[in-house]
Amino acid sequence: MRMLFESPPMREWAMLILDVLSRVVHVATAITLVGGSLFTLWVLMPSAKELDDDVHQKLAAAVGARWKRIVHVGVLLFLVSGIYNYVRAIPGHRGDGLYHALLGVKMILALGVFFFAAALVGRSPKLQAIRDNRAKWLRVTVALAAIIVGISGFVKVRGSSAAESKIQNTDR
Repeated sequence: MRMLFESPPMREWAMLILDVLSRVVHVATAITLVGGSLFTLWVLMPSAKELDDDVHQKLAAAVGARWKRIVHVGVLLFLVSGIYNYVRAIPGHRGDGLYHALLGVKMILALGVFFFAAALVGRSPKLQAIRDNRAKWLRVTVALAAIIVGISGFVKVRGSSAAESKIQNTDR
């Protein structure tokens, strides 16, 4: 088996499969967490307000317990796939200041999303104020996620480094 992946074509195929798998995991996690947050904000929370208080509390506890696991696994998947994707993309963006600046902003915003997502499903008494104003902080989280998606889309469509085109122009 080891010899199979030592040949360059097989290694390239293995890396391609791993690259695609990592991207699919990253995008699917974003769809799940951002979609779940939007559903909670736009559908679940307004609908739950119409329930009697005891039923509302039972629903909140049941949904929160399930959603918490999804959030925690999602953050882990984001971290693992995001770090892998970044490490794989670095060689194609050497000297590209805009790429690295945008990805730096994206990573900082992602840490904010992770913090608010964890705070909203967590139990820490120090973060109770965030849970008490759930709709506000869920809107902030969704807004940060939307900015991250916008940055990701721009970076992907923009393509490889502007520095690369400068190098090509100087070689002529």
